[in-house]
Amino acid sequence: MSGTNKRDAIRERHLQAHSDALDGLVIDPWIDGQSVSYEETTPTRDPVIGEQITTVSVCDDAAVDSAVAAAWDAYDGAWGDTTPTDRSQRLLEWVGVLENHLSELALLECLDTGKPLAEARGEVEGALSTLEYYASVARTQHGSQIPAQKDLHMYTRAEPYGVVGQITPWNFPAWAAAWKLGPALAAGNCSVLKPSVHTPLTTVRMAQLSAEIFPAGVVNVVTGSGATTGSALTEHDDVRKLSFTGSGAVGTEVMRVAAKRIAPVTLELGGKSPLVVFPDADLETAVDAAAAGVYYSTGEICDALSRAIVHEDVHDEFVAQLVDRAQSYTLGDPLDDDTTLGPLTNGDQFETVSNYIEIGQDEGATLETGGGPPSDPALADGHYLEPAVFTDVENEMRIAQEEIFGPVQTVQSFQTYEDAIAIANDTEFGLAGGIVTESTSLAHRAAADIDAGIIYVNAYGPIRPEGPYGGFKQSGIGHDLGEAAIDHYQQTKTVYVNLDEPEL
Repeated sequence: MSGTNKRDAIRERHLQAHSDALDGLVIDPWIDGQSVSYEETTPTRDPVIGEQITTVSVCDDAAVDSAVAAAWDAYDGAWGDTTPTDRSQRLLEWVGVLENHLSELALLECLDTGKPLAEARGEVEGALSTLEYYASVARTQHGSQIPAQKDLHMYTRAEPYGVVGQITPWNFPAWAAAWKLGPALAAGNCSVLKPSVHTPLTTVRMAQLSAEIFPAGVVNVVTGSGATTGSALTEHDDVRKLSFTGSGAVGTEVMRVAAKRIAPVTLELGGKSPLVVFPDADLETAVDAAAAGVYYSTGEICDALSRAIVHEDVHDEFVAQLVDRAQSYTLGDPLDDDTTLGPLTNGDQFETVSNYIEIGQDEGATLETGGGPPSDPALADGHYLEPAVFTDVENEMRIAQEEIFGPVQTVQSFQTYEDAIAIANDTEFGLAGGIVTESTSLAHRAAADIDAGIIYVNAYGPIRPEGPYGGFKQSGIGHDLGEAAIDHYQQTKTVYVNLDEPEL
């Protein structure tokens, strides 16, 4: 098949997939237990062929007002009367319904993000695992009794905020929605969640599939841009808590707006995470971590291990193997089983990553491989870039300091342990870090010395719902995942009960 014919075949296949995925569905905001449409709409586009999948309503101030009011009605009504056991049972029931729609959700995720279908399915499964975890954690919540003095019974209660506002990014839409909704609902809150304008499909569909499980108004999804819908949500006086995942610039604005009304925030922001490869490392393990850490999901990952810091004794061999690995990826249609790397999710990000490839070369780094569109004309309509590897990188270069959010690995070398840690920590970010070594002592020491909230040893990941996920420095405040996330969605009340001497 010629390149042109293959290109046409991919286009036709995707247009048919759009029709199949949306058969019988209306993707509109989910407010007060029902789909609601508004006059203004925005398209969501397929990054493989650059064409519209569907349009989704834009929620303005009035629509967000409606969602917040519905959430408060639910909280002041049926949901506010639930026990942790009730909430656990409903979360598990939701998981069961979502499991029955797993293939449908995976296809929507694949089409909206450009992820290979197997990856999209795995991430939807991760979302369900997260919700299942919070169904379990919901039942373990408890207060504490404080033995202050004999004539005083002092105890604490953990209480929900009421209505929380949540904003998720475009790179992991289904999974991120579960990260937000799971702990918020388990803690007893009602939610108004805004997914990215680029990838709203799975989040809206997940909310639709919660009908008849949660009371109307417990889960609300408002769609639209950050400037319109996101601002209306973050600025809303009746939203008591905000949780945001996205860029540092927007996170700073969310924090500023929340400060006006003293609303607490959880922020999971950017990263520029190091992978330190010590001289005793197994190089196959190191290359596995470096490749998975920056090429999985086309590098559109907050905790991407995008800075390989490699001991000089193994640097050259590491680079040779990493270049081979980068060149081994199969770029193609995400609906094909043999595709291992899809396109970037939107045109803006394609331009951003392409610009960084030019910046790196202008700064004097050596582009060992990749960085441009694939030669296959069948992929010309998509936002594809071949996996890139830069060497001769200095830590002051922009490609070593700024979050690229694409399939771009930089490689630096070091001589001593102190050098490695200094380079690793010489960044404004602190979301994650990686270590590759055969020494247990070295692994634990480096894990303590790297200034980041998550440390991976001898692998990239896995990310488990049991583990708190959050960063240091400019990478954010607070945590998603783990029991720690429940704490972020509750406030502590201390109760003093003064006791008299008993009289009989």
